[in-house]
Amino acid sequence: MEGKPESTLYYHNDNLIALVGNLFAAGMETTTTTLRWGLLLMMKYPEIQKKVQKEIDSVIGSAQPQMEHRKQMPYTDAVIHEIQRFGDIVPGNVPHATSQDVTFRGYFIPKGITVIPFLTSALKDGAYFEKPDEFYPEHFLTSEGHFKKNEAFIPFSIGKRSCAGENMAKMELFVFFTSLLQNFTFQAPPGAKLDLTPEVGTTNAPKPHEICAIPRI
Repeated sequence: MEGKPESTLYYHNDNLIALVGNLFAAGMETTTTTLRWGLLLMMKYPEIQKKVQKEIDSVIGSAQPQMEHRKQMPYTDAVIHEIQRFGDIVPGNVPHATSQDVTFRGYFIPKGITVIPFLTSALKDGAYFEKPDEFYPEHFLTSEGHFKKNEAFIPFSIGKRSCAGENMAKMELFVFFTSLLQNFTFQAPPGAKLDLTPEVGTTNAPKPHEICAIPRI
């Protein structure tokens, strides 16, 4: 392989197989868990679900959802972002390591030390989110109803080692979420209590629960 001398240290079949495996495993788990949170939260907050469906009906109608629709759907976009923020799917990120000696905020961290970024500290930061412990799509909306970005929104991590599947995940979440709410209204079974406390594990996933999917006519 041509290129820099160190290219062969990283670009080889074993590394490629591991990378593809990581993309499928990490991408399937996190995206699925995020969608599970989305459906649970729509059942918990039916008034938010109705607003999303109203925007879907207005912009998409009966057509197949496309990524091009997202720019015209600020409320739905804000809801999806808030699902990711509130769900806090990977609170401890994944282990990283320092590539060189570094001093950070007065602390010396030697090269090769494992570092675990705590994404929750950003996603639940009260300095950036008005109601950090509540599900509040307005975190990503201006007073005029336009979508707004928030620099503390980093569910995919940040920097050169941020999630390689970020763009694919954003596409999947929008298309799947809007398709589901385009065709169904989600409700809890009669008498069921919806618990938003996550299961303890590698990822923050909702506890097992039943769903009623009512076809929209």
